[in-house]
Amino acid sequence: MDEPGTSGKIRLLDKETISRISAGEVVERPASVVKELVENALDAGAGRIEVEITSKGGGITGIRVTDDGCGMTPRDAELACVRHATSKIASIEDLSRVGSLGFRGEALASIAAVSRLTLTTRAGKESLAGIRVRYEGGDLVLREECGCPPGTTVEVQDLFFNTPVRKKFMRSLAAEMAYMTGTMERVVLSHPGVSFRVLHNRRTLISSPGGTVRDAALHLFGTECEKSLVPVLFSGHHARVEGVISRPSFSRQNLYQIFISVNGRPVLSRPLSLAVREGYGTLLPADRFPVAVLDITLDSSLVDVNVHPTKRDVRIAREREVRDEVSLAVRSALESEILIPEVENAARIARQSPLVEPSPAPAYDLVSPPAGMVSEPEEHAFSERRRIGHQAELEVQEDAAESTGGAFLPDMEVLGQLDSTYVLASFRGGEDLVLVDQHASHERVLYDRLIAGDKAQPQSQELLVPVVLDLSPSEASIVPDLVPALGEVGFDIEEFGGGSYAVRAVPVVLGRQVDPVGVRELLSAILSSGEKAGPSRIDAIRKMVACRGAIKAGTPLTREQCRTLLTELRQTAHPFSCPHGRPTMVIFRKKDLDGLFLRT
Repeated sequence: MDEPGTSGKIRLLDKETISRISAGEVVERPASVVKELVENALDAGAGRIEVEITSKGGGITGIRVTDDGCGMTPRDAELACVRHATSKIASIEDLSRVGSLGFRGEALASIAAVSRLTLTTRAGKESLAGIRVRYEGGDLVLREECGCPPGTTVEVQDLFFNTPVRKKFMRSLAAEMAYMTGTMERVVLSHPGVSFRVLHNRRTLISSPGGTVRDAALHLFGTECEKSLVPVLFSGHHARVEGVISRPSFSRQNLYQIFISVNGRPVLSRPLSLAVREGYGTLLPADRFPVAVLDITLDSSLVDVNVHPTKRDVRIAREREVRDEVSLAVRSALESEILIPEVENAARIARQSPLVEPSPAPAYDLVSPPAGMVSEPEEHAFSERRRIGHQAELEVQEDAAESTGGAFLPDMEVLGQLDSTYVLASFRGGEDLVLVDQHASHERVLYDRLIAGDKAQPQSQELLVPVVLDLSPSEASIVPDLVPALGEVGFDIEEFGGGSYAVRAVPVVLGRQVDPVGVRELLSAILSSGEKAGPSRIDAIRKMVACRGAIKAGTPLTREQCRTLLTELRQTAHPFSCPHGRPTMVIFRKKDLDGLFLRT
């Protein structure tokens, strides 16, 4: 579409350029029409775009897209529906530096060929009149002057009226509407500064008035999602990454809400989506994925958009380096945030419950708290800790007071222990209650120690009496391949003869009193994990060792041990989750606690 005050911008491409353009545009379903018309509106510089969809009898009857962009001259309005006529590129050289969303000059022609299409447009305020052209099955049937506001309106009716085979393969109305709203979600998030409105039979489905990407996410996904978002702004050697990502506490079961755009173009890229997930590392469980809206800016010479007719796929040169920088951008953004999940809406839930008149307070005897209740750790816990000797000792590092690891976690004051499982604490000088899972927290501490050991030399402790493993033939065949990975973590294993192996040393994090049965169980779990050789196998072993060595739920701790655990947790790179992605702590805000007691 032309800039105001110009004429004749749309031109027919030469045969050489046409031959180099990816296979012809195919209008697969109504969502394809919406995508192409909205992209044309964006290329026209529109600040406001409205999409109206009508349906009747379970099928789509019409699609209208209206924009306030630069509009078209009468000549360009006629050429717009001619195949390979475009204002976006002029020659084959332009394909390597395409900056617009469209460039092939095929979208309107393809849509007009399978529908009844009406285009109404006016090129800028200086034009006194607009023009309307109408096509039926690709044939021009009407050309007339008309009054209309600046901008362009394209109305598509009776889609596939002349191609019944394609129409037969359309899915249900609900499915086609889902395709269209999904398409619009990606467009809205990749162009948050534009005002969008999507209606179905006059009912508003999407309304985004324009603003930041956070504003767009708020209007699309609601308040809960918007509150969880963390800003991302990163400049690397190859890529600039900008947008928002969700905190680990707000996640999905698959990749469907990771929205990626490259140079403002929404794309479907599994490698880039997985790079976003990789940036979370162990902050998320292996089967969970974040919500993310990221625009990746690359030099145009690194991006090939002429890959597929739908333009949803792009080819990126130096993809490995770009993926690494995307992961680093995500990791850097998370490391600057406090990622403790909050227990929200307590006050709202309390107010929804019927208010019961208080009954007379019974007289209570002062007795020791029963098991499962809150108590302050006492010195008798030492004997219990020694009894469970196979667990790792808590030994605070010398620089623990100064170091806070890769993430900011304020210092906490220990209040007590709940059910010998959770440490109750509060931030120093604060008023909120923090519940810390002692097993998940210690697991994180030990996992980070194992990683630190890999960077120098694995920290092993020799066993006074080697643990001999009698393995089945299938297990024995796996061990030789596993020995290098086990050695990286701190095990020393050698063949003992007759299908047996002797474990002569284990990682220090398993504790000073190593239980032979526990060693056998741990190695059995490692043998059955099925991880392939490589970094992922070593990391899986680290996680198993950390889990085995960590303090178990139900282990009483002294106040000093609780304090040491929290101090060591502050030293880790990701103190807010265990290596498997489970949260190490949750926070109860005072305002929510007040709400539970109807304090307003």
